[in-house]
Amino acid sequence: MDEELVRILKHLRLPTLLARWDEYLQVAQQGRFSPVRLLQHVLVEEARAKGERACTQRLQRARIPELLVMETFPFARQPKLDKKRVLSLYDAFDFIEKRQNLIWLGPTGCGKTGLATSFLVQAIRRGHTGRSVLFPELVAELYASVGDHSEEKVLKRYLAYECLLVDEVGYVEIEPLQVGLFFTLMQRRHKKGATLITSNLGFSDWRTFLKNDHLTVALIDRLTETSHVINMKNCVSLRPRLGQEP
Repeated sequence: MDEELVRILKHLRLPTLLARWDEYLQVAQQGRFSPVRLLQHVLVEEARAKGERACTQRLQRARIPELLVMETFPFARQPKLDKKRVLSLYDAFDFIEKRQNLIWLGPTGCGKTGLATSFLVQAIRRGHTGRSVLFPELVAELYASVGDHSEEKVLKRYLAYECLLVDEVGYVEIEPLQVGLFFTLMQRRHKKGATLITSNLGFSDWRTFLKNDHLTVALIDRLTETSHVINMKNCVSLRPRLGQEP
């Protein structure tokens, strides 16, 4: 391949065609495809590779700590989890289109994050934009944005995600201003985007960290209006204990 053709392919952003050029030439020389079919094959492969690159970029931008998927979740170790319901929601996968929320409530280590992450990963692989963020990090970022008057910019960024995972809600107490900002984000995402939430506290205990009865009631009301709540309070921890095999 001459340098001019390399330059053209790079300019057109066709890296797969550039990388597989010799392979395609060999296929053409062997006469395995007609000219039309060969061109179709090249275009299909380029589109497939482009889709894979875009998916990889979306996964990187989502900042998912660990790419957990549904296929590896240990349902056998969690017999009190409603497996049928979880898989039904996962297989239907219409919560994003319907702008619905998925909320997992249960004790630490029972697999809430793994399940929520698997939904987020699947959403991204299906072409949606997404982001994973720990609740303490989210409210800290929102709080910091007030100092430089960029709160609207930060809110818009989190509002733009088609699927947002807020992990570990309730693990820290937050200031009144942070409560208000988190409420604003959830209120503006209401019926406009899908939000995945995990919490170690039942809704009746959210007052303990939100410290505002009125906002707590209003927040829970909005979250649950269009939500599937998966109660895992009777589930056990999946984390290996000292002296036990993982």
